[in-house]
Amino acid sequence: MKTIYDVQQLLKKFGTFIYIGDRLAELELMEQEVMELYQSQCLSKEQFEMAILLLRSEIAVQKDKETGE
Repeated sequence: MKTIYDVQQLLKKFGTFIYIGDRLAELELMEQEVMELYQSQCLSKEQFEMAILLLRSEIAVQKDKETGE
């Protein structure tokens, strides 16, 4: 797993499609979904850690873009 797209594909395997129209909100919702899947023992620790790392990194980028405008 190397990109947000990979995280989306992982969520898609569990029937989770996220599209709100607000990129930051989508990323935060994806983070919550990944946490719930991990707590339900549907994801391995490695999948969970990589997905959370990617999502939090992208969330930080999006927040920087919003405050930079």
